Amino acid sequence: MSTALNVVALVGSPTSSATSRTLLLVQHVLTQLRLRLHMDVQLIELAPIARSLGQALTRDEVEPRIEQALSRIESADLLIAAAPVYRGSYPGLFKHLVDFIGLDALVDTPVLLAATGGSERHALVIDHQLRPLFSFLQAHTLPIGVYATPADFEETEIRSVALQARIALAAERAASHLQAAPPVVLRRIA
Repeated sequence: MSTALNVVALVGSPTSSATSRTLLLVQHVLTQLRLRLHMDVQLIELAPIARSLGQALTRDEVEPRIEQALSRIESADLLIAAAPVYRGSYPGLFKHLVDFIGLDALVDTPVLLAATGGSERHALVIDHQLRPLFSFLQAHTLPIGVYATPADFEETEIRSVALQARIALAAERAASHLQAAPPVVLRRIA
């Protein structure tokens, strides 16, 4: 049996909640990925580290648990980056964590983007906020992102057939990308 893929799921919600729609969305994406890939999953939630993260101005100042989270993100074979929309963008602490990722650490790493928001009017956050953020790090942002609103959920389940289909498609495309021949290692440009 082949080695399991190292899948890291970053849930960028700075507030902790067992009913977090962002966390629920990530869990549904992971369920679909598990149907297609042999993988080990590491879930990183921003909420438990948010306060101490906010006090660090450089990576040298972060607590060991934040350094551990950053190391896990940097070693991912597939990164799922999910964030709630707050005032038209991802939360500032989510960006603060991403700012500490090494500039070369995610080069060519596949990143599946996901977001949750209060309405459909924020759906472009994936293409206008998250995609440029990870493109700057030269990650390979996968073409199919997943966006959800409160209307898509019923407690912990996704009731929207369209969202279920989008999650399945995103997982299918991510799996196809990861099962393809290994990419040629490219050098980083300045």
